[in-house]
Amino acid sequence: MKNNKFTPSLIAAGLALSSFSALAENDRYIIQVDNNAKGIVKAIAKQSGADIHVDADGFIAATFSGKSLDDVKGILNNPHVKLVEADLVRKPMALYNDDAGNPEQTQLTPYAVYQSQADQVAFNSNAGMKVCVIDSGLDSSNADFNWAGITGDNDPGTGNWFDNGGPHGTHVAGTIGAADNGFGVVGMAPGVDMHIIKVFNAAGWGYSSDLAQAAQLCSQAGANIINMSLGGGGANSTEENAFKDFVAAGGLVVAAAGNDGNSVRSYPAGYSSVMMIGANDADNNIADFSQYPSCTSGRGKRVTTDETICVEVTAGGVDTLSTYPAGGASLSTMSADGVGFASSAMENTGNASASTYFFGLGDSVDANAAGKVCVIDRGSVSFYDKVNNCELSGGVGAVVINNEPGMLYGTLGDTNDTSIPAVGAAFEDRSALVVASTIDISIGASDYGYMSGTSMATPAVAGIAALVWSNHPTCSGEEIRSALKATAQDAGAAGKDDFFGYGIVKAADMDAYLTQNGCAGGNGGGDNGGGDTGGTGDLTLSATGYKVKGTQRVDLSWADATSSNVDVYRDGSVIATTANDGAYTDALNRKGGGTYSYQVCEAGTTTCSATVSVVF
Repeated sequence: MKNNKFTPSLIAAGLALSSFSALAENDRYIIQVDNNAKGIVKAIAKQSGADIHVDADGFIAATFSGKSLDDVKGILNNPHVKLVEADLVRKPMALYNDDAGNPEQTQLTPYAVYQSQADQVAFNSNAGMKVCVIDSGLDSSNADFNWAGITGDNDPGTGNWFDNGGPHGTHVAGTIGAADNGFGVVGMAPGVDMHIIKVFNAAGWGYSSDLAQAAQLCSQAGANIINMSLGGGGANSTEENAFKDFVAAGGLVVAAAGNDGNSVRSYPAGYSSVMMIGANDADNNIADFSQYPSCTSGRGKRVTTDETICVEVTAGGVDTLSTYPAGGASLSTMSADGVGFASSAMENTGNASASTYFFGLGDSVDANAAGKVCVIDRGSVSFYDKVNNCELSGGVGAVVINNEPGMLYGTLGDTNDTSIPAVGAAFEDRSALVVASTIDISIGASDYGYMSGTSMATPAVAGIAALVWSNHPTCSGEEIRSALKATAQDAGAAGKDDFFGYGIVKAADMDAYLTQNGCAGGNGGGDNGGGDTGGTGDLTLSATGYKVKGTQRVDLSWADATSSNVDVYRDGSVIATTANDGAYTDALNRKGGGTYSYQVCEAGTTTCSATVSVVF
């Protein structure tokens, strides 16, 4: 029996940003209005044949069939209309998903929980934390949640928030708050209250107006944190203002950086009020799909740096185990000579229990495999060819072993026509599997499975924020945001960088930081080698880059340092200790382009300014 495949709409929902236009329907628009005259504007819109989709506080969204933006502006030339803008598409951000583990029998802890130290901090359920999850809904068929603490809003266009709108939203919610109940998986903030808003339609995407209204609904529900594992192209002022309002009221908003593996800025993550989250793997490496927009814009003397429009932190988002709608994923188990081994389901439900046969690279048919489980090395030919050759040889099951450290996650492709169960195995287990006398493998339907994407990293950060915030409930969302950055583990290039931001989030370190420094202690984040980039909140630095006869120079100016001398850092290394006179010129004597990070610290201390970048 073959594994069930996702419908085309769900596959489309998991594609990268560049594969889907920012304007799926270019005749749908957002109209910002005075609330007291909204009825007049709605009447004008309807008279022109518009179909109104969203009626929210301060704006409506409507389709004007066949009409351009200029057309609609002409139709709604009314003093009560503040702005007319395109309603942009927003969609889930998950690249691919593989299924593994055995959470049906015991509770499993995803690797990102250990990596982020979430297992070292106890969640305070009495603090009243609530995370608002704007996604594809949370399927009520999965029992691994504290359902008494979960509410939601229905939408006439997307259906009930508790119905299956695809596995994405259920997977995201599990990472945030799956219960600590002895089975399934455990979330970052186990059992945290959640409010669910289902914004994705049957085709797997929604609009910026849906997100703007969802932000209002999150606020009305009393949420502290908004999680958006989604994004799209283009900025939208209505959407941006909705998140600004949520943050101004004390909340925290996190969103996925995107999965194209390029430097394009996605929205809503690209808004300053929203914390952009990238993804790393279990080995502290950046995920190859994680987007990395620059914090810097402009050139020369016009260069500006804003760390709130680029990746600020990362969390585990590669092969993340979490909840699925009931039976929506596949589960594999494997044992060799009676000893259990980790595996990942590649294809085809069913069971195989037989003697083993080492099938080499599996690049040809071999009659000696008849009636046996083929143990196959990765390489040379496709996974499908390996398993197909095993089946053509009479094999009853296949185990494909990775050729590099770690678990092998993969599928046999959309055109798979094999029928024997096939699983992936870790390179570290190769020796034991090759010499085993017997192997037992099983693949069946499961309520738990794997996904990868910045979609999976974002709820990890949202859950960690809820976890730590529950122990420091007097902090504001912006203070929690600062503390996440101040305590992140530096990864990748030394200091803050475009890929990791300040680094990988660490719950226990963040909790200790807030305990020691109080909420106001989080005025920045990270460590670029020059000291505390958060500084005291007083020492400020600005930098201007320019060229003299083609060679690079940077003028630095600072204020509010109290020591007699200061240390000047470039790219994490001291380049000068100079008098605290507020100015220094770095003559690099280099030509061409380049990017440099500067920081000024009171001499011999870790009291420092924030890091400022200059681009030539």
